[in-house]
Amino acid sequence: MSIVALILSRTQESPTFFAVAGWAFIVGTIIFSGSLYALSLTDIKWLGAITPLGGIALIVGWGCLALAAFSFK
Repeated sequence: MSIVALILSRTQESPTFFAVAGWAFIVGTIIFSGSLYALSLTDIKWLGAITPLGGIALIVGWGCLALAAFSFK
């Protein structure tokens, strides 16, 4: 989904929402999945505390993608 949002950001006159959505999906996936993966491998407990930040970034990505879809011409 992040690649689609970043590609669509290049086709729009005002690509802000698409670009933010693409980057939010990338960052959210890395933080969310990466922290859970690292937590399971290393058993460092504080990594579980940053997992919700990745989830928030994914929610922001979906929200920006929805706003961009409503303003898509």
